[in-house]
Amino acid sequence: MPVKTSLSSDQKDTLLKTLAERFRKNPQRHIELNWADIQAKLEQKPEKLWSLYQMEDTGGEPDVVAYYEESDEFVFCDCSAESPAGRRSVCYDHEALGSRKKLKPEHSAVGMAAEMGIELLSAAQYHQIQQLGKMDTKTSSWLKTPPSMRKLGGAIIGDWRYGSVFISHSEVESYDGARGFRGLLRV
Repeated sequence: MPVKTSLSSDQKDTLLKTLAERFRKNPQRHIELNWADIQAKLEQKPEKLWSLYQMEDTGGEPDVVAYYEESDEFVFCDCSAESPAGRRSVCYDHEALGSRKKLKPEHSAVGMAAEMGIELLSAAQYHQIQQLGKMDTKTSSWLKTPPSMRKLGGAIIGDWRYGSVFISHSEVESYDGARGFRGLLRV
């Protein structure tokens, strides 16, 4: 059975109201952007609305954090205070999930992000969102890992501790209830 990737009109209306209200309450994240322009673009791309709904439904609290004029793209990112609750207790990727023999998590960060139609944040993007408000003060988030590191069995994670952003490492098979992942969506 194919995965549903569209929203009912009630889901769409509720999501747009939620996103508009968050946009209004957090102007420091998107200086000089206009919600009407963003909403018009979203309404032309129902698959992006579906991805934003998944971000919202898993606790990410997505908001607009950038606009790239050269590609005419608005960038949404998870801005929840902690790593989204509905995306925790996952290992890094499908390969790591398959290699666990005992106590397998239900999913992987890379796999879940792909199903949602979003990207994991890179370390540079993670540093950028930390400028918008301190995030992951009690949790951590898997980050997009360079292939050379992944090949060696490691992945990178980010968090905010002791007044600083920390980018660290973990084995790809590991998971815990305080580690999830943050996503990014280009619209």
